[in-house]
Amino acid sequence: MNINQFILNKQITFLNHGSFGACPTEIFQDYQKWQLALETDPVQFITKTGPKFLADSKKRLAGFINANPDDLVFVPNPTHAVNILRDNLKLNPGDEILSTNLEYGAMDRTWDVYCSEHKTKYIRQEISLPLISKEKFIEDFWKGYSEKTKVIFISEITSTTALKLPVYEIVKEAKKRNLITIVDGAHSVGHIPVDLEKLDPDYYTGACHKWMLTPKGSSFLWVKKNKQKDLSPLIVSWGYNAEYPSGNQLHDYHQFNGTRDFSAYLTLPKAIDFLIDHQYEAKAKSCSDLLIKNAPKFCELLKTECLAPLRDEFIGMIVSFPIQTKNPLKLKELLFDQYAIEIPVMVHGDQVYLRISCFWYNNQNDLDVLYAALTDIIEQKTDVLIVT
Repeated sequence: MNINQFILNKQITFLNHGSFGACPTEIFQDYQKWQLALETDPVQFITKTGPKFLADSKKRLAGFINANPDDLVFVPNPTHAVNILRDNLKLNPGDEILSTNLEYGAMDRTWDVYCSEHKTKYIRQEISLPLISKEKFIEDFWKGYSEKTKVIFISEITSTTALKLPVYEIVKEAKKRNLITIVDGAHSVGHIPVDLEKLDPDYYTGACHKWMLTPKGSSFLWVKKNKQKDLSPLIVSWGYNAEYPSGNQLHDYHQFNGTRDFSAYLTLPKAIDFLIDHQYEAKAKSCSDLLIKNAPKFCELLKTECLAPLRDEFIGMIVSFPIQTKNPLKLKELLFDQYAIEIPVMVHGDQVYLRISCFWYNNQNDLDVLYAALTDIIEQKTDVLIVT
């Protein structure tokens, strides 16, 4: 597998698969096939043939994540999914949503809005970094629990710190405490094994356009069966109190909310075949191994430390390093404009992280290009990248 099988600009060292993914040529061609079918006969496609293909995609996705297709609905992105849940939580003033201080910024903003409107509290429980063990993470997390806690919201893999979190253990304990569980799996599907039957949260959302390689705007929301009846749509459309209900309220309420091109969802069978044909689990392990091998020398160069022990338990195909800079945006732009490296420099609270994605098309040479660029910037002794 190499970058020539992707549409990516070959002149750029692309180390940012984690932000929006990257689509292989053959999956993008499948996408265009569906778009052409839509435009050839928009009415029939949107009202009759398209929904049948959508059901096929849902079945394939359900098999991939070990779920019942009736419990899934496609959404453009996980942010959309969580906003559906935001509109449906029925908490009382003073109730608390327990999360971590490592969550994705858009999700923090979503829960801040909810809590402001409902006089509840969003608890960003501080997690000690670097992580020492799963047990220490779990200990830190539950320190944020109180008798007012009603909801758990947690990422399976974090965005800025790029850490795998022990969500199975958290969900299991949350059930014992009768808490609602929401898992953000935006970085999970196609990256690590996802088994919703085993995890069994109340709600789970994942992106297909990241590590599953579908075109942008392809994600899903999974809802536990006993939670579906009370889930009102974010946008009310014809499926609400439908004249011809399908028998699946989750689908009727949430799948068709006005006219849109849903071709990206229809590429899932092709994408899943692509993943399986290219032995995605073995490739994910190879990418993780490459990052683990290279992480120590990046830590030494940047005079920083890894955020967790360098093993598969915590590190997947992305890894982040804390760095010192007075101008994160300038550093990101410098790496792109001067060195042709696409990589995120991410601000999270009072910390800044350089996050490396290592996907199938990446190799040691790409990491060497980044290492050389960072060395050059450090030798310039500016405040763009500070090493002390």
